Amino acid sequence: EVQLVESGGGLVQPGGSLRLSCAASGFAFSLNSMSWVRQRPGKELEWLSGINNSGGLTNYANSVKGRFTISRDNAKNTLFLQLNSLKIEDTAMYYCRRDADFTRGQGTQVTVSS
Repeated sequence: EVQLVESGGGLVQPGGSLRLSCAASGFAFSLNSMSWVRQRPGKELEWLSGINNSGGLTNYANSVKGRFTISRDNAKNTLFLQLNSLKIEDTAMYYCRRDADFTRGQGTQVTVSS
């Protein structure tokens, strides 16, 4: 069974940082490209960043480019998203996603507020 478990969210002030993690199990993580997506209150799901199976290729949505960094540790079957320079509008539920079939975890809440 494919499982993706996100963690690392929380409450942070504007300008702050968080590191999200996604623990993967039940499939060959190192053979799969992965992404992070988010859903802001009242908004549609938004793709943020993707990474290929080896970690050698990454890309980002314009809204987060230069602030967020995606990475992975295939030895630990874990995907990461470093969030820097957080803005109030980054408040959302954040999900990791397997690109092959768009399977997502349960999400981790990020709230940016002063």
